[in-house]
Amino acid sequence: MAALDTVLAKIDANLNSALGRLFKLVEIPSVSTDPAYAGDCAKAAEWLAAELRSIGCEASLRPTNGHPMIVGQAKAGRPDVPRVLFYGHYDVQPPDPLDLWETPPFQPRIVEAETGKRIVGRGVADDKGQLMTFIEACRAFKETGGLPCHITFFLEGEEESGSPSLPAFLAENAAELKADMALVCDTGMWDRETPAITIMLRGLVLEEVVIHAASRDLHSGIFGGAAVNPIHVLAKIIAGLHDEKGRVALPGFYNGVSELPEEIAEQWRELRFRGSDFLGGVGLSVPAGEQGRDILEMVWSRPTCDVNGILGGYTGKGSKTVLPAQASAKFSFRLVGSQDPDKIAETFRAFVTERLPADCRAEFTSHGASGALQLPFSSEALSLARRALQAEWGKEPVLAGCGGSIPVVGAFKDDLGMDTLMIGFGLEDDRMHSPNEKYELTSFHKGIRSWARVLNALAL
Repeated sequence: MAALDTVLAKIDANLNSALGRLFKLVEIPSVSTDPAYAGDCAKAAEWLAAELRSIGCEASLRPTNGHPMIVGQAKAGRPDVPRVLFYGHYDVQPPDPLDLWETPPFQPRIVEAETGKRIVGRGVADDKGQLMTFIEACRAFKETGGLPCHITFFLEGEEESGSPSLPAFLAENAAELKADMALVCDTGMWDRETPAITIMLRGLVLEEVVIHAASRDLHSGIFGGAAVNPIHVLAKIIAGLHDEKGRVALPGFYNGVSELPEEIAEQWRELRFRGSDFLGGVGLSVPAGEQGRDILEMVWSRPTCDVNGILGGYTGKGSKTVLPAQASAKFSFRLVGSQDPDKIAETFRAFVTERLPADCRAEFTSHGASGALQLPFSSEALSLARRALQAEWGKEPVLAGCGGSIPVVGAFKDDLGMDTLMIGFGLEDDRMHSPNEKYELTSFHKGIRSWARVLNALAL
């Protein structure tokens, strides 16, 4: 393996050719959700497999019921180094609405901005530019002596359409894909100068409830005051889900929820984060969650219960004096730590059922449940990656939480028993899924250098 300085110099020298390769990939309109682009998705997969072979990988396309997967294997120069699995996706969101693009979405270009040069085109940030940072880092190692780690590349083409082929593929290819650790580059920086490692992903429980009462809708002038109104019942149940301090009132809900280590809490307090700006950007001003918690803590490391939709009675124009026969609502619970999603769903259903008056019954539907994920704070790989990123960016990386979920990371943990380092170089203003998607040239260039440092650190 070459000295790291030699590899970094090769990355710098290769930047223009690396951009050319990224442009070729972005030019392929690999929209996974639209069957009309199936041929383009296959073309993008073939292109990536060829690129992996060009850097010495044994790479092949693997057919699925949808778009093909790509699996590549590359060995390091010595046997006693970790094996890592790198995941990325080559499919992109539809470019619509086309009339809002300043230039055609699949004709990538470099533009000048106040913050510097940026790459514009569909998929440059999500996820083609991101995955190419890793491939280009590996290319520099191969051109200067060899890879520092054994690497399995796993690239899919259905992430933007829900990854329907992923579970079966992981089950059938578990032995080939399992590694010491997974690496995912589908996340972002804290800001354009500060790297981040995402160490927490909240879990999710999705429940739908229908409260049934009378056998039919009733005239409110005849039955009002005498007949139970399921909207009232549902509203009272919803109101009881939180206490006066904003905590979720389900019994045992906070079992498995721990406080942040002081090191992480202190780092978050020192970030240049203004809660007023965060809420002000969407026309709000007062935090509505748990009292006494910072907003970052609320959205990154605390569990939640939310009503996502409610329906009952007449909702058309004008009025209709009716007592509905039923009322329904959809709920989501964001989970953290070791909260048990099945137990949360069970407790929620019991909470609703216990509060039903006579003549009412509840019908429940689950729309999915998954646990939270957290990279152990004591992880050696996390410590090595932190130092590597700091060496490149000159700043301590933020150990960030993520309010949402990344399903493939959960699959790696549940199906392959692997933790995941989530390191990405996207920015909040990259316009992912929107017209004029962009990726900063600095994100691309320093992203390649960052992966070189991380791989080098993992191998030492």
